[in-house]
Amino acid sequence: MEKVVSLNDRPASQAEPKAEVPPEDGVRKPQGKKHYSFYLSIVMLATIALIVSWDVTALSLALPVIADQLHGTSFQSFWASLAFILGVAVTQPIYASISDVVGRKSTLYASIILFGIGSIVFATAKDMNVLVVGRLIIGLGAGGVDVLQTIILCDITTLKERPRWLGVMSMANAVGAVTGPFIGGVFAEQVGWPWLGWINLITAAITGVLTFFFLHLTPIEGGIKDKMRKLDWSGFALFTVVGTTVALPLSWGNSLYPWGSWQTLVPLIVGTLLLVPLGFVEKRAGVPMIPYQIFDNVSMITGIVSGFLYGSLMNSTLLYLPLYFQAVYLETPIEAAKSTLPLCCLIVSMSIFASLLIDWSRKYRIVMWVGWSLTTIFLGLNYTVGADTSRAQSYAFQALLGAGIGTALTATMISVLASVRRVDDEGLAVGMLVTMRFVGSLLGLAICSTIFSSVFKKSLSSLKDLPEQLAVLKDASQAVGFIPQLREIHVSEDVMHAVTRAYEDAFQTIWVVLAAFAGLATLLSVLTRENSLEKDDVGRQGFQAPSSPE
Repeated sequence: MEKVVSLNDRPASQAEPKAEVPPEDGVRKPQGKKHYSFYLSIVMLATIALIVSWDVTALSLALPVIADQLHGTSFQSFWASLAFILGVAVTQPIYASISDVVGRKSTLYASIILFGIGSIVFATAKDMNVLVVGRLIIGLGAGGVDVLQTIILCDITTLKERPRWLGVMSMANAVGAVTGPFIGGVFAEQVGWPWLGWINLITAAITGVLTFFFLHLTPIEGGIKDKMRKLDWSGFALFTVVGTTVALPLSWGNSLYPWGSWQTLVPLIVGTLLLVPLGFVEKRAGVPMIPYQIFDNVSMITGIVSGFLYGSLMNSTLLYLPLYFQAVYLETPIEAAKSTLPLCCLIVSMSIFASLLIDWSRKYRIVMWVGWSLTTIFLGLNYTVGADTSRAQSYAFQALLGAGIGTALTATMISVLASVRRVDDEGLAVGMLVTMRFVGSLLGLAICSTIFSSVFKKSLSSLKDLPEQLAVLKDASQAVGFIPQLREIHVSEDVMHAVTRAYEDAFQTIWVVLAAFAGLATLLSVLTRENSLEKDDVGRQGFQAPSSPE
């Protein structure tokens, strides 16, 4: 096999190839001036980041209204969320691998089409079963557009210029996460929940048009039959089984079924054991789905693990912080969403600021260390926040926590990309990072759910006899679902104080556990090396202006 050599490693005497004639190793230097198609491609990628983030968060407030209008059960509502998660979980690494062999653009088309079809099914659903199918198809498409959005950004930008464009994507992603709950609640209650699907469809159509006309990537040579033969079909099939058997119990553990039940333990054990044959299959594959060749340095390993930890604490924080305000301060879901604005706004602003700071300083290690340190400290300090804490202190801790999370988000991504030795492996590396973030979020939510129920049950044991209105809380797994009803019950002040205290203890324990995750990421950031950001080469699927000859 021919060894791939970066232009930076070539002798000075060797002439650099002209821009329009790619060298034999597939690594090219980008043209100096950007074509307008490049900027419209950035708009397309930012739109994908916005809509995927928005879609994930909008359903959280809309789902109870949808279930009520379609006369759905709690079981069906649970599967409406789980179907989307499952679709994303099993497809992200598959999409990344296919796009590396077949090409990014055709793979992106396929994911956009699935996303659009799922949105139509969702918007036209007349019962909850059809809606669940729609959410599954949306998830199958969202897994592709989500991971390809980041991979394509790496394809069309150089490492030298990438921090500023990552800031744009972070802003779009964060805006979707912040506005999603508000828009989901408003659409469900006032506009009509089917418009959540129609907006997805419209956005998918816009991204498809922008992709067709303006995303000009260097095509991969070879016929479609040869490309199909190169794909790791055995790995795809086995990973689908592994991903499904692991994602399902992690999602329904302690919610739909107890952790100790056979419904949870059997698939989880089977999925874990299947990782062994998956490893053998990937080792023998010509083009493996899991890019094990990228794990050739300490910085790459610490970056991927940090991404996993980031996913576990980020999504858990965004889920449980609004619930905290609903349970402890008895706020409505919309009021709770407003109360978390300090966190969300600082995540947005600091992810952008961190990108600009790294772009200016050309250093990322200290920025990453500061981000993870802030996250660790203020997740831990959230333990001191309770019902008697002033709102000013609560909002200040939130803001500084958001500053840490936003900073760590951008710096961790850049550290992974800077650790890649071969430019053509950058897409695989960032695909693995996005996948590990999602896996981390599943595991983090599962751990937090278990901790919440365990601590809540122990704290509430001080109440020997629960009033009839609170009888459902004897089953601690129902505590989260009961939170919206706390504002409507009428019990004695002592009983209400005990219930509120039980919720408070559960949330505070979660903050401590998440702080431990962030602390581990902080230690890993110390081990991460400072690699150069001055690389200005692009890979074999880089951006190609329309005027450039094929």
